[in-house]
Amino acid sequence: MKNKLHIFKTVAHYNSFTKAAEQLSISQPAISKAVRTLEDTYKTTFFVRNRNAIELTDEGKAFLVYVNKILDVYAKIEEQFLTKKELFPERIQMGVSTTVGNYILPGVIAKFKTQFPQTNFKITSDNSENIEQLILNQQLDYGITEGKNTNPKLHFKKLIKDEIVLVTNAANRSFKNETITIETLKEINMVGRESGSGTKDIIASALRDHQVDQLHTVVSFNSTEAIKNYLYYSNDYALLSIHSVTEDLLNNKLKVIDIKGIAIERWFYFVCRTGYQSGTMDALENFIHNNYNF
Repeated sequence: MKNKLHIFKTVAHYNSFTKAAEQLSISQPAISKAVRTLEDTYKTTFFVRNRNAIELTDEGKAFLVYVNKILDVYAKIEEQFLTKKELFPERIQMGVSTTVGNYILPGVIAKFKTQFPQTNFKITSDNSENIEQLILNQQLDYGITEGKNTNPKLHFKKLIKDEIVLVTNAANRSFKNETITIETLKEINMVGRESGSGTKDIIASALRDHQVDQLHTVVSFNSTEAIKNYLYYSNDYALLSIHSVTEDLLNNKLKVIDIKGIAIERWFYFVCRTGYQSGTMDALENFIHNNYNF
């Protein structure tokens, strides 16, 4: 039942069976079957299925409230009885890519500390390339990076899904429909990231798939925060992780511009050296996966 409820919550979050299947790494028919089983069990319809999208019915919205409460109880039970405190030492050291270190991990660690106050953290935050090199050099045992390296000496496991979006100052009125074409993307003033950034590499790969070899980059910074602070006072544009701009969108400081025909999605991966084993690492990975607010 827990698995079916988790599937339902993921579908409700994305309003999509396809995206839920990608997030959970299971087939779309399995997603549909789980939701259908829940609907049959409770003799109601949770989703209105339109041609190109789905949305929660009133019954579905009410059910989601209970699902969130039930899954929270499941998480607390598992943390109390299955996650053994002795798996976590007095100090955990790990490396994370800049986006993860700035926008995802702090909230997770804060929650971790409320349950395991005896454990302290030392987090090394750098671009993905440097973190992976530290792991290869055995200066770190594991971490979280952006994109997926092909180095056979490293083992990657999907952890959190992300999307790269085009953002600009919320007051920018250059495009009335807040949508541009790929051709327009090539012409607008862009703000870029430094070499070695996992985000930069993912963007370049996605754009090459759409025959875009180069953007009109007018300035480059070595951090997402610097890019955002620049955009607050400029009508230029940048491609950034949706996780890094959530607060800016809510506070009406930045806005998303859709690019017709392009969706840049990626995963953050839990990474370690191939063959490396650690109960602490496995327990920490499980905690992050269960406690990050997808």
